[in-house]
Amino acid sequence: MTPFEKVPSGHPGLDRILDFIRCGDNVVWQVSSVTDYRRVASLFAKKALADGRNTIYVRFAPHEPIIAEEAGLTKITLDPQVGFENFTAEVHRIIATAGREAFYIFDSLSDLQTAWDADLMMGNFFSVTCPYLFELDTVAWFCVLRNRHSFDAIARVRETTQLFLDLFSDDDEDDMYVHPIKVWNRYSPTMFFPHRLCLDQVDCIEPLTDGLSVSKFYKTVSRSSSEAARQNLDSWERFFLSARTASQNSSNNSGTLIRQLAERLIGNQDRILDLVLSFFDAEDLLEIHDRMIGSGKIGGKSVGMLIARKIVQKRLADLTERSEPHDSYYVGSDVFYTFLVHNHLWKIRLAQKTSDGYYTQAPVLKEGILAGTFPMEIQQQFVRMLSYFGQSPIIVRSSSLLEDSFGHAFAGKYESVFCVNTGTPEDRLASFENAIRCVYASCMDESALAYRRQRGLEESDEQMAILVQRVSGSLFGHFFLPAAAGVGYSFNAWKWHESIECDKGMIRLVAGLGTRAVDRTDSDYPRLIALGRPNLPPTYATDSTRYCQRSIDLLNLESGELETRSLDDVLPWLSPFIIERICEEDENAQRYLAEKGTPRPVYVATCSGIAKESGFIEDISRILLVLQTEYRNPVDIEFTVNWNSHGERLINLLQCRPLQMPSIPTTEHQAAQPLDAQTIATIPPSSVFFFLESNVMGPQTNLRLDLVVTIDPQQYWELPWKEKPTVARQIGAINSYAKENGLSALLVAPGRIGTTSPELGVPVRFAEIDGFCVVCERAWDQGGYRPELSFGSHFFQDLVESEIFYAGIPDYSSEVESGGVYNSAFFNNEINLYASIVPDSSLPPSLISVWKVQSLTFISDIVRGTCLCARFT
Repeated sequence: MTPFEKVPSGHPGLDRILDFIRCGDNVVWQVSSVTDYRRVASLFAKKALADGRNTIYVRFAPHEPIIAEEAGLTKITLDPQVGFENFTAEVHRIIATAGREAFYIFDSLSDLQTAWDADLMMGNFFSVTCPYLFELDTVAWFCVLRNRHSFDAIARVRETTQLFLDLFSDDDEDDMYVHPIKVWNRYSPTMFFPHRLCLDQVDCIEPLTDGLSVSKFYKTVSRSSSEAARQNLDSWERFFLSARTASQNSSNNSGTLIRQLAERLIGNQDRILDLVLSFFDAEDLLEIHDRMIGSGKIGGKSVGMLIARKIVQKRLADLTERSEPHDSYYVGSDVFYTFLVHNHLWKIRLAQKTSDGYYTQAPVLKEGILAGTFPMEIQQQFVRMLSYFGQSPIIVRSSSLLEDSFGHAFAGKYESVFCVNTGTPEDRLASFENAIRCVYASCMDESALAYRRQRGLEESDEQMAILVQRVSGSLFGHFFLPAAAGVGYSFNAWKWHESIECDKGMIRLVAGLGTRAVDRTDSDYPRLIALGRPNLPPTYATDSTRYCQRSIDLLNLESGELETRSLDDVLPWLSPFIIERICEEDENAQRYLAEKGTPRPVYVATCSGIAKESGFIEDISRILLVLQTEYRNPVDIEFTVNWNSHGERLINLLQCRPLQMPSIPTTEHQAAQPLDAQTIATIPPSSVFFFLESNVMGPQTNLRLDLVVTIDPQQYWELPWKEKPTVARQIGAINSYAKENGLSALLVAPGRIGTTSPELGVPVRFAEIDGFCVVCERAWDQGGYRPELSFGSHFFQDLVESEIFYAGIPDYSSEVESGGVYNSAFFNNEINLYASIVPDSSLPPSLISVWKVQSLTFISDIVRGTCLCARFT
C-alpha cells in the first residue's frame, strides 16, 4: 500500500462520509459503552480479515472482548498493571515486530486510566503510540468512554489522532449516530454534520440536516452528557474528591478507603504499605494529595520521611514539641513520564531501555532532559507552590519509586538540588525547573544505571517523583544553615571499642548542611557518635583537632549558591550558643601562634558540645529505637537540629529508610577458633599479608582470592595531580576484568577510596570497584594518606549493599601504630597481570600491580572486629 491509501472501514456508508480511512490513520471513537464500539470495530475487523490484512487485536481490558477470535486474527493479551513504561514499551515492541501496514483494534483506552489512576498517563500512552503507528502506515482503532475523562485529556487525544468520531446509540431505536469531530486531511460540505448510521444496512447513512432529526439527535446527546459538568476534573481529582466526601462520614473512614488512597499515593510494596495502613488515616493521605503537583506516586524518599514522622508522632508524643514540623510538597511520578513525552524523548527512552542502548543512549537522553521544558499546566502548579514558600530556601530531592525501599537504598545515586530561592518570581521558577531537570537527568548517571543493573532492576518501572522540602536552618547574616545535621543508624555495625553497644546505634554529625555528612568530602572528618558512648571517638580520631571539620556547607543568599566556606569565614556570623555546641579551641594551633607573636583564637568544628548534650542524645536514640521497632528492621535517618538562645532545640526528621547491614553470625555459626592475636601468632609471619584488629567492617567472610591489586602510595603521591584520575579509570578496567572472569579480587589503595579529591586518595566511582570482594584503604603518613571508615556516607552504603568488605590499614611504620601486621613486600614470586589487562598504559609500570595469587585466603571475624589475609597451603 502507498501512504494515505484508502482503506475500507467495513461500512460503505461511513467510507462515503469520511472519504475512507487512510493508511496511517488512528481512529478514536468516543462512546457511551464499549458495546457501541464493538459494533463498529467488528465490521472493520471482518473486512480487514476478508481482505487478507495483518489484523491484530490488542487485548488488555477487563471488559468483554471487542473482537471474537477467528481465523487470521492475531490476538495479543497484555497487562497494564505492569506499569506505564513497561506496558508502553511492550506495545511498541509489538508494533515494531508487526512492521508496516498492520491493522490494529485496541481495547478501550479508558481502562488504562483505571489501571494507572489518571487521565494523564492514558494521554501519555496515546501521545507516544499514535505517532509511531502513523509512521508505519498502519490503521489503528481505539475508543474512549464519554464523560470518563477530563476535557484536557480528550483534547490531547483529539489533537494527536487523525480521526476522532463521536458515536451515540438511541435507546428508543436501533439507530446509531456518528458525529465526526476531527477528520484529518480531507473535507466535504457535510462531513462534520451528525449522521444517522444503520449498521444492519451497511450502505445506509445520512447527514442530519432537517430540524426534526437534528432535535432528536441532540436529545440523545443530552442523555449521554449528564455527567459532563464534572469533566473539567481529571479522573485522579474526581477520585480524591469522592474520597474526601467519603472520609467525612466516620463509618466510611475504613480500611478499604485508606488502602485505596495509599495504593494510589504510596504504592503496593507490602512492608511499606503495612506501615502506612498502621499509622495513617484517610485525612493524613488526603493531606498528601493536597500538597501534590500532578498525579502518581510520591516515591520512596517522601514515603519514608512521612512514615517516620508519623511513627514518632504516635509512639513518642512527648517529642512533638521538640520536633520541627514539615510543609513539604511532592511532584507526582506521572510528571516524569509526562515531561519525557512532552519533550519528544520517549523514543530515546525506549532505546535506552534496550540491552544495547542501556549505557550508550543514556547520555543522549540526559542531554534531552536537561534541555526540556514543562507543560504549561505543570508550570502553573510550580508557581503556586513557589508562592507558598516565598523566599525560604528549598531543596529539590529525588524520590523514585524504588528509592529507600527494603533492599534498595539508592543512596547517593540520584541528585538533590538546593534552591536558594532568591531573585524575581521568574528567576525562582527558572531555578526550580532547572533543579527538577537535574534530578530527572540523574536517572541517566552511570552510577545509577550500574546500581540498577547490578540489582536486576533495569526492567523495573522506575519513575522519578520529587520531594520538595523547606531547608531547615536559620539566617546568620547572608548565610543560611542549620546548627548541625547528620545521619543516624539504629544499629552500629562498627564496633571501634569493646565497650560500644552496637544496638544503641550511632550518628554521623556535621556542623551546617548535612551534605558533608553523607559525602566523602575533602580533608574534613564528621563527628562519629556511638549513642551508648557519645564521648568515645573512633580509634583513628583520638586527636580531635586533626580529625575534625574545618569547612561548612551553607546557602549564600548573596550569591544564590550552595557554598563550602571555611569555618573562619562563618564563625563571625554565628550566635554564641551555636558556636559553643559545634566548636572547640585548637589549643595546639593557638600555642603555635602565640609563640610566633600572633596570638588569636583558633576553632575547629567537632560538635563536641552536642555530643555532651544528654537530652539531644536521648531524643535521637529514642527516635532510632522506635523506628527500628516499627520497621522490624534497622533503619537509617537524615536529620537536622537547631537551637535558640534559650537552649530549646528542634529536630527535623528529613528521611528514613530500611538499613541493609553486614550479616552478623550467630554464636553457633562463629568460627571455632577466634581470629585474634594469639591465633595469628601460630601462623608463619612470611605467610601473613595483613592482620587487622580494628577499622574493619563487612560480612563474615572466608574467601580464597584470585587477584590482589595494590597501588604504591609513594608513586601515587609523586604522580602529577592531573594524572591521578587515570589511576581510578585503570582500577575500573581491572574491576571489569575481575567481574568478566569471575575472579575474587582484593584492592589495597592509599588514602580514601572514592574521594572527590585526588590528593587524598584514589577518585574511583563505585561502579569502578563494585567487582572487588575486599577493599582496603592504606595509610601512608609521609604523603598524608589516611583511611576513613566513613560509615554513614553514601559510598559506604554501596559497600554494605554489595557485601564488599572494608578494611583500614594503618601505617605500621609509624611509632604510634601497633597491634596489627601489614607486609608491603609480601608479593615476590607472583605473576603481575597489570600489563596484560591495561596494555599501553602511560602510568609508571610499578604504580599499579595486579597479582595473580594462589592459596591466599581472606578471613574476617566480625564479632571481634578483626580480619586476616594469609597464605594457607
